[in-house]
Amino acid sequence: MIHFPAHRRAPLRALSLRVLAAVALVFATVAVVWLDRDGYHDNNEDGMTLLDCFYYAVVSLSTTGYGDVTPASQSARLANVLFVTPARVLFLIILVGTTLEVLTDQYRNGRRLTQWRKTVKDHVIICGYGTKGRSAVSALLEDGMDKSRIVVVERNGTALRQATSAGLVTVEGSATRSAVLEEAHVRSAKAVIIATDSDDSSVMVALTARQLTAGQVRIIAAVREAENAPLLRQSGAHHVIVSAATAGRLLGLSTSAPPLIDVVEDLLTPGQGMALAMRSAERDEVGRSPRELDSLVIALVRRGRVVTLTDRAGAEIETGDMLVYVRDDRPLPATTG
Repeated sequence: MIHFPAHRRAPLRALSLRVLAAVALVFATVAVVWLDRDGYHDNNEDGMTLLDCFYYAVVSLSTTGYGDVTPASQSARLANVLFVTPARVLFLIILVGTTLEVLTDQYRNGRRLTQWRKTVKDHVIICGYGTKGRSAVSALLEDGMDKSRIVVVERNGTALRQATSAGLVTVEGSATRSAVLEEAHVRSAKAVIIATDSDDSSVMVALTARQLTAGQVRIIAAVREAENAPLLRQSGAHHVIVSAATAGRLLGLSTSAPPLIDVVEDLLTPGQGMALAMRSAERDEVGRSPRELDSLVIALVRRGRVVTLTDRAGAEIETGDMLVYVRDDRPLPATTG
């Protein structure tokens, strides 16, 4: 099932407020009738009890009007003209408005789903919305990707609601099932990021995604244990990130070279100072050494392969190269004026 971000308050809250308004109208009508109960006539002619007042209020507001209780005095009729009748109209507006809103929401969601299926393309599918999945989404948004091009696949209800609240399109279900990935339009996706909680699930998702896309969609996966990385690559993942090993290296660096940890955190934390970025080589940069550029270039990407500046091939920039560089990521100072 596909869920779209809500553009208004929660439906349950809106419905609850309408129910409370309808109940308040009933009680207000009961109070008006009870205060002037001597002015009403019923078929039993034994006087108006509190239950009779509730009965009259409900059948009057619902426009049922059996006629067994009627306003007889002038004051009771005046109260009906000035209060009960307007309350009846408002009560109907609440009921009909709720019904129309439900039907409108269903129609709107149906149109959004149809439109989304027609236009979704070159999107990124995030399988799993835990800590890794949320971080991946944040990185994509920081890189300028629109939220509409990110689709989260998650089976956990809480995580699913968090993703929807964050303004993301979500698909409910396990990413190990081909039907669920088909719902996310995996064949037309730009990339699939696997951020599940277990390595076993990551392998299954990679296998399913590769089978559906025939290797035409880039698959990036995270695993906890390094020994599972080769298996994940064999399953179809183009890039594998070993989270436990990476965390272990950072822990080791924190002991032997603590300042390096600050540099790595700065590079990975947006808006702190430095950030890794990538761009295409410009025409006037072709043939020059990456070290001569104003940008702090640290590597080249040539035909899908990373070329370091220490390699002989990285001595000169070639046509079609991508430059990996460090850019200033500090927020711009606020202007006054």
